Amino acid sequence: MKKYLIIFTVIIIVAFAWVRCTDFPVDEDGLLITTRGQCYVSNFELLGTDFQTVRTKAAVIDTTAQTVNAEVFFGTDLKNLYPQFSLVTDAKLDPKIVGKVDFSDLTNPKKWTVISGNRLVKKEYTVYITVQPKP
Repeated sequence: MKKYLIIFTVIIIVAFAWVRCTDFPVDEDGLLITTRGQCYVSNFELLGTDFQTVRTKAAVIDTTAQTVNAEVFFGTDLKNLYPQFSLVTDAKLDPKIVGKVDFSDLTNPKKWTVISGNRLVKKEYTVYITVQPKP
């Protein structure tokens, strides 16, 4: 009798685990896939090697044109910057930012794609950096 109780308990646990895993789909990054179709950047920060902001003022984000314009202080080391994006809930960024980014080629702005929570909407944002004029 004890043997059947153990087998029954294991079957119930496996069934609940299987149901729970299928209720919440995840993507290749282990992030939850939701029903949200919104896809935009809400804030942008740019940090130097000391992890302090190098922006002279708030970045201008145009969600219609899908652009981010940020001005950095004169003398900023553009080869060693850490961009930080704030996205709408459940969205993700591609490619992932895993370290320093080189923004030194101002004629070729960097591009990132924002992907919605349902993973169906993708919008490419272009980040333009300008340097504050010499004081």
